[in-house]
Amino acid sequence: MKKIALFVLLVTLLASCGGSSQKTASVKISGAGATFPAPFYNIVFRDYATASGNEVTYGGIGSGGGIRSLKDKTVDFGATDVFLSAKELSEMGAEVIHIPTALGAVVLSYNLKGVKDLKLTAGLISAIYRGKITNWNDERIKSLNPGANFPDKGITPVYRSDGSGTTAVFSEYMSKVNNEWKESIGEGKSLQFPTGVAAKGNPGVAGIIAETEGAIGYIGSEYALALNIPSAMLQNSSGNFVKADSKNISASANVDIPGDTRVVITNSPNPEAYPVSTFTWIILYKEQQYNKRTEADARALVDLLTHITGPNGQRIATKTYYAPLSTAALEKTTEVINSITYAGQPLSK
Repeated sequence: MKKIALFVLLVTLLASCGGSSQKTASVKISGAGATFPAPFYNIVFRDYATASGNEVTYGGIGSGGGIRSLKDKTVDFGATDVFLSAKELSEMGAEVIHIPTALGAVVLSYNLKGVKDLKLTAGLISAIYRGKITNWNDERIKSLNPGANFPDKGITPVYRSDGSGTTAVFSEYMSKVNNEWKESIGEGKSLQFPTGVAAKGNPGVAGIIAETEGAIGYIGSEYALALNIPSAMLQNSSGNFVKADSKNISASANVDIPGDTRVVITNSPNPEAYPVSTFTWIILYKEQQYNKRTEADARALVDLLTHITGPNGQRIATKTYYAPLSTAALEKTTEVINSITYAGQPLSK
């Protein structure tokens, strides 16, 4: 937990490094949603506030909470690690658009003294979360990791208790590549796991892993990288065992990106790709004249999105252990931002 507290402190300090702003905030912008990109957002929002004089508040309540908050129109934008389905979009009351802000990955972090470079396959992960492998010295784990000294120690799987885009991305991948997982656990933002310990948010899962010897859990890669928590090398679609680093996460995005940017990049065919990678999105209403919102409110939101996806914002993404958007993704993102309107008129400069 000391590491997690230090990480939170570091994020706060970095967020203050843009200089002391003496400007009076002219527009207040509110958002809520995914904890996955929260370390990035905490800093880039503060950076934007310093540069613009506008105030941005963000609540990391999980992707499901962010979608609900936008639907209820209690925030200006939501944030999610899984794009809205056609059904979800139809229930939002008006057209919602997706703005990719960075790339990240879901990793399997673990607490196991003396074991480095742990290798796992989807089959082993499935068996652990289904309660079919319960001890670290199981022969199926040992055979994949010859030379590693596994203790006679029980495995404690950790999972998210809240509606989570991290869970959705992880379970989408697992359901795609493992039939046993698909049939018994399935995919979605909230799932019923047959065994293990639940925790709220990526910080909660990371905290339990850090405090519990023998624990393993899925968390955003940025938490594992920043806190130096070991994470497993996963087998990708080409049979290679790869770590979640900026290069391998970016390699997953070498796919055709549709105009609405709603694309799944898990289990990429790229032989260098980390298999559980994803875009993370900000979602908002395309038409901004609603709920007594002013044109100034709408323009400030567009300005914020332009800042996040611009050079300064993407540099902050890299500094906070995310992978920046590719040139192709940036082109599509710019087109989506330019489509935002107020009273039917484009807001782009």
